[in-house]
Amino acid sequence: MERRRRTARTALAAMVLVWPLVAVPSAAADQGGEPAAGDRGGEAAGQVEWGACPEDVAAEAPELECGTVPVPVDYSDPEGTEIEIMVSRLASPDPDKRRGVLLLNPGGPGGSGLSMPADLVSLGMPADAVNSYDLIGMDTRGVGHSSPVNCGFTTDYRGNIPPYAVDDAAVAEHAAVAEAAADQCADNDDDGLLRHVSTANMARDLDRIRAALGEEKISYFGLSYGTALGAAYASMFPERSDRIVLDSNIGDTHLDHEGMRRYGLGAEETFPDFARWAAERHDEYGLGASPQEVRATYFELAERLDENPVDTGDGPIDGALFRLATFVGLYSELSYPQTAEIWQLALASDGAAVGELLDAAPPAGVPAPAAAAGAAPAPRAEPSPFDNTWSVFLAVTCNDVEWPEDVDTYRRSVAEDRERYPVYGPAGANIMPCAFWSQGPAEPPVEITDDGPSNVLIMQNLRDPVTPHLGGQMLREKFGQRSRLVSVDGSGHGAYVYGDNPCAQEVATAFLVEGDLPAQDTSCPA
Repeated sequence: MERRRRTARTALAAMVLVWPLVAVPSAAADQGGEPAAGDRGGEAAGQVEWGACPEDVAAEAPELECGTVPVPVDYSDPEGTEIEIMVSRLASPDPDKRRGVLLLNPGGPGGSGLSMPADLVSLGMPADAVNSYDLIGMDTRGVGHSSPVNCGFTTDYRGNIPPYAVDDAAVAEHAAVAEAAADQCADNDDDGLLRHVSTANMARDLDRIRAALGEEKISYFGLSYGTALGAAYASMFPERSDRIVLDSNIGDTHLDHEGMRRYGLGAEETFPDFARWAAERHDEYGLGASPQEVRATYFELAERLDENPVDTGDGPIDGALFRLATFVGLYSELSYPQTAEIWQLALASDGAAVGELLDAAPPAGVPAPAAAAGAAPAPRAEPSPFDNTWSVFLAVTCNDVEWPEDVDTYRRSVAEDRERYPVYGPAGANIMPCAFWSQGPAEPPVEITDDGPSNVLIMQNLRDPVTPHLGGQMLREKFGQRSRLVSVDGSGHGAYVYGDNPCAQEVATAFLVEGDLPAQDTSCPA
């Protein structure tokens, strides 16, 4: 039980679906680097040989078939060392209606997407969309079955969302942890692959997959960080992009310090939905009879746990972990009952019961696992089951863009966000291992271009804890008339398929099936 509970607390943390993300010329047509094989007239230089999926994928989704696509480690040396990217396929059940392939990414970076075709069908993706495409999942480079990278993280690593910093001293304390994590990644990068795990290279890999599938163009559906990857592809290879759906947008092709700070904005905008829900159930949970009282309970309980963590018998539940659990709970209303019960038990100082809850299955409705932050340090460090996920997240995030190196920058950010985003701002603003990354970006981040076909549909809930509505607005501005923004009066992470708004489902499905990009930006009522 002891080991199982530690793993589950970290698993709760690893659910946080975030985040987003080498010399790239400024011209969009040149951003892709050397032409991908199979670029001539749509003829693929090689074909994917479909067969059985790995055992772990087959156990979850036996209907899928899998294959591999070779790609260069370093696209500046296309004839050099290669790695293999594993892809999965759920072929269109109606070949007469098939119009192409729809590549999928669930977010992260670091989340495996091999099961995503089957996941979408099980979640109720409209039949017209399923019939129109072969659904193509994948593990992006460095992930899972695609030449995985590992920093060697153990269960005493708290993860990639920095902990909530209660004061300046907490920022300085976490700086040492962040620096050690960056050093550990550098020390474990024996084959030099970590340096080449970036959004730009993943976008180039998508084009290699396109060629290997024998397609002149690809359509794409990405969530969370998957929006950064999709935006990069649509900018680097605009004429090879068909219909692009970007859902729950981080706002660019990369995650930087300001992007991390938007977690605070997202939590602040989404928390009132949970507070209203809990207030309506005050008789059941006792968290407050009004949203204002629930909010007050949150801060009182968090501060109490800062001072006096509750012992579970397997490590403490402190204020940082409580705030993280609440943040994760905002991802979907389906998570609200579990979140409210965690609060209720923490108020009663029932540490053992809180530990059991954190050992339970993750709340339903979260689109996919992704890189995220950790639980209380374990009594004995063991290899973390999330080592690969965390490692890819750091590689992409730190390789994509320059990060501030001065600890004082993060102290100031935390102090500012403690005032403007008190629910969770001092976590997103806290210092990251990217401040100490051993090598700077190999190339500038991919620049979003408005020069290309009008084929980008941006989906965004009005209230999203990790990718607030601002991210969709930012992407809409950068793509210009290539895009339309669909703003959904909903709460949580994920609008299309992962949400249940009929208007959002109709608009996105019509675009994927018929190519009907809305004439103007659209608002979907609740």
